[in-house]
Amino acid sequence: MIKKHSSQKNKQSKRYRAAAALVDSGKKYQLPEALTLLKSMPETKFNQTVTLSMRLGVDPRQSDQMVRGTSPLPHGSGKNVRVLVFATGSAASAALEAGAEYVGYEEMIKKCQEGFADFDVAISTPAAMTEVRKLGKVLGPRGLMPNPKTGTVSDDTAQAVREVKAGRIEFKLDKNGNVAMPVGKFSFTKDELLANATTVIEAVIKARPATAKGSFVETITLAATMLPGIKVDAAPFLKQAR
Repeated sequence: MIKKHSSQKNKQSKRYRAAAALVDSGKKYQLPEALTLLKSMPETKFNQTVTLSMRLGVDPRQSDQMVRGTSPLPHGSGKNVRVLVFATGSAASAALEAGAEYVGYEEMIKKCQEGFADFDVAISTPAAMTEVRKLGKVLGPRGLMPNPKTGTVSDDTAQAVREVKAGRIEFKLDKNGNVAMPVGKFSFTKDELLANATTVIEAVIKARPATAKGSFVETITLAATMLPGIKVDAAPFLKQAR
């Protein structure tokens, strides 16, 4: 049993080394070129998630330099997004019709307090937030707390549900000054990944705080779950944003 596990590990490392050999570590690739390279790497038995990571030139300790927002994914995320909506009345009915898996108010709040976590996104009406705020210690650490800045606090619950189902993602600066976002699956075409990644990069640049000084995007790295990172040239995007 132990021998088999070791063999599997060696196979994985061989695949990783083969992929790493294709990457020029001293080069910053144009995004289309980076995606061509990524798609040429050895595949795995599962459909890997493709992630874009950006290191930003801001101080995460300063509240006025927080970078947070949302971005649509033109071709979706490749993931079935399970949505919980805190709402009552017509807003609850609209959320159900739009495809939300779980809808309710007091009963859903109680369920979450008891440990329910079988969902990916939580949406709330502004009125329901009075009680939903009490779930801060439960939903906050998992990044699931509804927030007006990310479009997850809204009276138009149907629109909010449709947007997250279509592949809208949230991004938020971490304590090390990075944001990391899924931009699709390895099975996506290069053009689909290019459209998603371009949209996400532009959304992050647009979210630049007014207090940020100097170079805003320091590095961009493209990678799939089991593959090495590829450095992407940020210059074309920053030039376009001016």
